[in-house]
Amino acid sequence: MSVTPFLWFHAHAEDAAAFYVTLFPQSRIRHTVMTNSAIPGDDDGVLTVDFELDGQRIIAMNGGPAFTLDEAFSLSVEVDGQEEVDRLWDALTADGGEPSRCGWLRDRFGLSWQIIPRELHQLMADPDPERASRAAAAMMTMGKIDVAALRAAADG
Repeated sequence: MSVTPFLWFHAHAEDAAAFYVTLFPQSRIRHTVMTNSAIPGDDDGVLTVDFELDGQRIIAMNGGPAFTLDEAFSLSVEVDGQEEVDRLWDALTADGGEPSRCGWLRDRFGLSWQIIPRELHQLMADPDPERASRAAAAMMTMGKIDVAALRAAADG
């Protein structure tokens, strides 16, 4: 048994998957299913794309306009340090992506992401409740997470 996220795109599932695999190590397109006379689909002929992001299998489908991606589902990426936050944030918000709050963004294909530095979880779980509260309050004011600002807030 396995559990695999399945993403419904209006169109451009293949473009989205091709872009995503460039951003993460251990990522690849596993295979693509094309439309045929029994399975109608998008004009480009792609029905589904099966791919991996850092070893996590995901399937994307060109399903048309019946459903849309929204913030009720997101891919959460925990990273080491500000450099990785900046790299992924900048890539995913480029070309029409939109920043949101508290480390969330929406990419140009409409998929929501959370780009979260490990240190955020550590600070918010600090055994000192005042430190944890200050870190959480700082995070609530941010779009892209700023690790140095989180540390400074936690330290008071």
